[in-house]
Amino acid sequence: MQRRTLAALALAVGATLGLASPASFAQGKTLKVVAHADVKILDPTFTTAYISRNFGYMVYDMPFGLDEKGEPKPQMVEKYTTSKDGRLWTFTLRPNLKFSDGSPVRAADAVASMQRWTSKDSVGRAMTAISSPEWKAVDDRTFTLTLKEPFGMVLEGMAKPSGFPPVVLPERLAKLPTTQPLTEVLGSGPYMFKRDEWVPGNKAVFVKNPHYVPRAEPANGLAGGKKVTFDRVEWLYIPDSNSAVAALRKGEVDLIEQVPPDYINPLRGDANVKLLPSGSWQGWMVMNQLHPPFNNPKVRQAVLKAVNQDKFMAAMGYPKDLRVTQCATFFICGSANETFAGAEPWRQSDVNKAKQLLAESGYKGEKVVLLVPSDITYLNAEALMAAQTMRSMGMNVDMQTSDWATIGARRARKDAPDAGGWNMYVTVAGSFDADSPITNAYLSAACGTALPGWPCDKQLDELRTAWLKETDRARRKQLLDQFHARAFEALPYINVGQYSPAMAVRKEVRGSEKMWGGLPLVWNLDK
Repeated sequence: MQRRTLAALALAVGATLGLASPASFAQGKTLKVVAHADVKILDPTFTTAYISRNFGYMVYDMPFGLDEKGEPKPQMVEKYTTSKDGRLWTFTLRPNLKFSDGSPVRAADAVASMQRWTSKDSVGRAMTAISSPEWKAVDDRTFTLTLKEPFGMVLEGMAKPSGFPPVVLPERLAKLPTTQPLTEVLGSGPYMFKRDEWVPGNKAVFVKNPHYVPRAEPANGLAGGKKVTFDRVEWLYIPDSNSAVAALRKGEVDLIEQVPPDYINPLRGDANVKLLPSGSWQGWMVMNQLHPPFNNPKVRQAVLKAVNQDKFMAAMGYPKDLRVTQCATFFICGSANETFAGAEPWRQSDVNKAKQLLAESGYKGEKVVLLVPSDITYLNAEALMAAQTMRSMGMNVDMQTSDWATIGARRARKDAPDAGGWNMYVTVAGSFDADSPITNAYLSAACGTALPGWPCDKQLDELRTAWLKETDRARRKQLLDQFHARAFEALPYINVGQYSPAMAVRKEVRGSEKMWGGLPLVWNLDK
């Protein structure tokens, strides 16, 4: 397979003197961030939306955190042990942990939070299916996990960085139903949410949590000491790309979380700005499998045959050196789990063949309600390409436009498309959420999942479980290939291409080299 190298991710530009943005404000030292989306759902345990996940990083902490090598390290946990047979785990929380109201973090809070996570997350659900986990508080700082069968991803699950990260909530909140997002925010992390300054569609404000106790060791990825240097962090929602980039260049903001693709090359020449690569990402077309026409896998496969990945990536605006020409895997091209099993019939786009497959599927011109984001340029372009692709093969597309936050709420609805529901939306996923059968939420979606689109394939689920249980390396690789081949038959979503986005920071912001995985880890920063 020919592909463009991603080695050209060396985006940093030569530094020269430039204007600095103000470092201090009446409220104290402030960091101003242009967030990639407007935050409306304040519950990272309810949605996989990255803006809600990032909100979770600001106000919550987790039992474990992944370091830069991808290894889980104790975070809120001080120490842990496991029995020889791997069926009993004992965890001890660090002393003096507190929520943002000053109340202590207890083992009962961690237990309720892990139970909530286990019921929602792909790793947690797999743990439930394989090992029947039982979480139990022993005393105020100690809790246990008892398993009927050993499970090899206990620590990786408790450090999961994305797609329902296992944040620690107060017990009373963690025990609330998961069918609706939590609206109260009482965090265990380095910042507190300033609800009184929250202006949806404009700004979200966080202030330093005086009760947070960071770890002593240096920050390392999502692990280590989250030592806050900014008294205040403002998330600004600036959907107009010109305005966002102009604000960065003038020093009115300090950081753009996701640079609009068309501005990557121009910012490479700005000596007052540093560009940081943000890992490997894929664009996805997610189809609602509860309603026609995408309840039929043959229709989904017909659309796949019409997808030209290079055209999608070009439309989204990413420079050629930051995109893969063609990536025929559901996982990340270039990753340890890269496989092309089952991909051969779908590697090359062929609209005429797509039309033939669509006719054979029995499609009868049903309307396809496509949700189109108006405020995120690359997602808007991805949606427009999705519409163009489906129309080129004769599908009846109804484009319905709204901001991304509204789409994030609407996609959770199971109503029929003509009653406020939907048929397709587009999104993007970073490597954390794409690179294995268990972390990839849509590939790990067992029947009954709460994921929008509601994919359901028993065979795919059984192959994933077998892969999780297998310890022999050769057999594990065989199962990975079988799983991947089945994914092309069930087709929970369509990969429309792989690329690397970029984050931009003012040159006077220190610590940006510690940013990891494209995550806005503001506790690494100073100025």
